[in-house]
Amino acid sequence: MYYSSIGILSLVLHVIINSDTLFRKRNDGRVKVRKKYRSFLFAIMTYYVADSLWGLLLEMGLISLTYVDTVFFFLSMGLSVFMWLNYIAAFLNMNEFWTRVLKVIAWLVLGSETVALIVNFFVPVMFYFNENGEYVASAARYYILIVQLVLFALIAIDTFVVAAKLKERKRRHFIAIGLSGMIMALFILLQAFFPMMPFYSVGCLLATTIIHSFVVVDERVESSRQLDAAKTVAYKDSLTNVRNINAYTEFKENVDKDIKRGVITEFAVVVFDLNDLKQVNDTRGHEAGDKYIQDGCRLICHVFRHSPVFRIGGDEFVSFLMNADYMNRANLIVIFNKHIDRNLERGGVIVSSGISEFDAASDSGYDEVFSRADELMYSRKKELKQIKSEMFVR
Repeated sequence: MYYSSIGILSLVLHVIINSDTLFRKRNDGRVKVRKKYRSFLFAIMTYYVADSLWGLLLEMGLISLTYVDTVFFFLSMGLSVFMWLNYIAAFLNMNEFWTRVLKVIAWLVLGSETVALIVNFFVPVMFYFNENGEYVASAARYYILIVQLVLFALIAIDTFVVAAKLKERKRRHFIAIGLSGMIMALFILLQAFFPMMPFYSVGCLLATTIIHSFVVVDERVESSRQLDAAKTVAYKDSLTNVRNINAYTEFKENVDKDIKRGVITEFAVVVFDLNDLKQVNDTRGHEAGDKYIQDGCRLICHVFRHSPVFRIGGDEFVSFLMNADYMNRANLIVIFNKHIDRNLERGGVIVSSGISEFDAASDSGYDEVFSRADELMYSRKKELKQIKSEMFVR
């Protein structure tokens, strides 16, 4: 039972540690490598099952079933080596020639082990059970284990050599892969000399844990960072550096979800529109028009600095007020309009605004609040145009 308990524990820890890789698919630039590693992990799981059953069946004296499981044991070990070599070829991003060489070696190792196990039914070249039901290892078993040991060791050494030429992050990944290969080689050696001890199970667990800790998790963090960076670019307006229409659309959807769940009960929407942008573009050029948009955005962000601001059109902006800004919304609008009044006198950027609050009793979603704020913004726009025209008359 002691022998089997190591295999069972290794299987449980293996699934816990690698559950994300085993059962969750990710679509990124490392899909091919991840698929190879996932196949290797499943092969290791197969080995753990065979190893765990071996100890139980032998202890129960079921020699015929133990013999069948021993065949399964060696096949699953050979499969794990085969999948490991395929993973390494993908991870190291080898050229086509060396990838083919490694695949041929992988098939030769798996094929020779399979042939040896078939021959073993007739001539005990791999193993046999004596008249006392004791497991006895034969010569071919040692040859095959030595070949696997040498493969792991050579690939580990090659990985260390490559690692020396790489930058810090990639070097860390390659060193982890090389170290895991060395561990596999060491525990294959121990398994060869101590067949009644589950050393290969322990080696597989240590090796996959190292890869998970120093490669898989690190790649996942880096992938998440790149995704966040790409999302930031995709959600940022290039001219003003505030959030763009993509971010606004997603934000609206999330607000509606929160409204339905009752998470949000108090918020206000401020809609902004730049007056006279077309006139600026027509008379002073598009470069001046871009600066006009930037000046307007800068003013909005200055007054509503604690709230998210979105550019949703060429000259349209929206700010979403919650918490302190929501409580102070009336004062903020007064401050903003004072800036606009001064700009009217000084010839600065003119921005119309309208604000509306969410009414939980009558509003079913965000768009109703936006529509009211938009109407008020257009009313303010007419008002500002009227004031400007009167100033010119005077």
